[in-house]
Amino acid sequence: MAQEKPNVVLIVMDNLGWGEIGAYGGGILRGAATPRLDELASEGVQLLNFNVEPQCTPSRSALMTGRHPIRSGTTKVVWGLPYGLVGWEKTIAELAGDAGYATAMYGKWHLGDMKGRYPTDQGFDDWYGIANTTDESEYTSQMFYDQAVVSPPQIVRATKNGDPENVKIYNVENRRLIDEELTDRSIDFITKQVEDKKPFFLYLPYTLAHLPTLPNPKFEGKSGNGTWADVLMEIDYNTGRILDAIDDLNIRENTIVIWMSENGPEEAPSWFGTAGYWRGHYFTALEGSLRTPCLIRWPGKIQPGIQTNEIVHMTDILPTLSGPMGFDVPTDRIIDGVNQLPLFTGETTLSARDGFPVYNGDDMFAYKWRNFKVHYYEHESMFDKPKKHNFPRVHNLLRDPKELYGIDGGHETGAQNLTWVLPAVTKEVIKFGATLQEEPPILLGTPEPYTPKR
Repeated sequence: MAQEKPNVVLIVMDNLGWGEIGAYGGGILRGAATPRLDELASEGVQLLNFNVEPQCTPSRSALMTGRHPIRSGTTKVVWGLPYGLVGWEKTIAELAGDAGYATAMYGKWHLGDMKGRYPTDQGFDDWYGIANTTDESEYTSQMFYDQAVVSPPQIVRATKNGDPENVKIYNVENRRLIDEELTDRSIDFITKQVEDKKPFFLYLPYTLAHLPTLPNPKFEGKSGNGTWADVLMEIDYNTGRILDAIDDLNIRENTIVIWMSENGPEEAPSWFGTAGYWRGHYFTALEGSLRTPCLIRWPGKIQPGIQTNEIVHMTDILPTLSGPMGFDVPTDRIIDGVNQLPLFTGETTLSARDGFPVYNGDDMFAYKWRNFKVHYYEHESMFDKPKKHNFPRVHNLLRDPKELYGIDGGHETGAQNLTWVLPAVTKEVIKFGATLQEEPPILLGTPEPYTPKR
């Protein structure tokens, strides 16, 4: 009976922009072909309007819970403060485990670095990786670093409900090696579950292309086009290794593969990436921050070669997987995600959602609705101070994909006057705000145990 359930491999890149791999217009234009990822794009559905959150912690929270981070107290990246998903939250891993799946996570968590909030406290049977962010790997080599004040970051290993054990220091040298290790451990996990005839949920959040964006020594100089292109080659190769393992174990037909990036590209000098067709970097509400690549393969269920520009949000992953994996979406809390399986399988050509609010931190910076985006703040860069617009700016993303021209967007007579969008979107904003009254948001720093105030 267990073998009838599909395996799920969820691969998540860190800060890899929409324009990096070949299938989205990058690849050789970025200095390195990405043949394995381009092939994967042709084998299922390629989402052209897949949307994430502006920062790492919010995106991972949305993915794991199906809820907007404003509800979960996970709206921003913090350093040195208690943070993360409270134990009350339900993750995909917890739901999968309850449905009979073996669960494992190999990679970056960034949803809590304290007892009760590690991956193995929230549904994962096995974890190897890092609790927080990859730029911590630079700490020990930075000027005047004092380990008496800030302990050296660690790569850790933990099993379900157990405390993480330090394996080695997460420094720049080990930063170069970790994604290869994550791939090795993932293949070992997949192999073991196939031998045990047990369905599995593998969450593989790689550390690339987060700064410091450095390749494994095996890829250093391999592209001939610099470090970033070397990293692209490594990203493509690691994904190919996972796909090959799936094929070698004869489980392709019964394995859902989801490959995505959880944030727009890096903006930091020396490490910056590209959003390709779109404009902007992460930590903003621009399309370059929100739209990232997402590829989904499920042979026999999802037809190959499909592209869609329908809006999908990363909160949709949890409810979309609920049917195939056989778990119930929680009903004791607000779930923002919607089931997009009919869109992916071709049963419909329309998304199950019209739009979503765009929070950057605790403030709604924008609302994306149909082909439009309403911006309430001007915020071009993560290094800029946001400025609240006196009058919201409306962009037609089909006519104005760079979000440059605002409410006019051109001079086509009548067609670009978009003031009608404001009352339509305002209704959606008010409706969403009412849900925050119905279920008050969890606050950053909330201690355990958390009990909802309803």
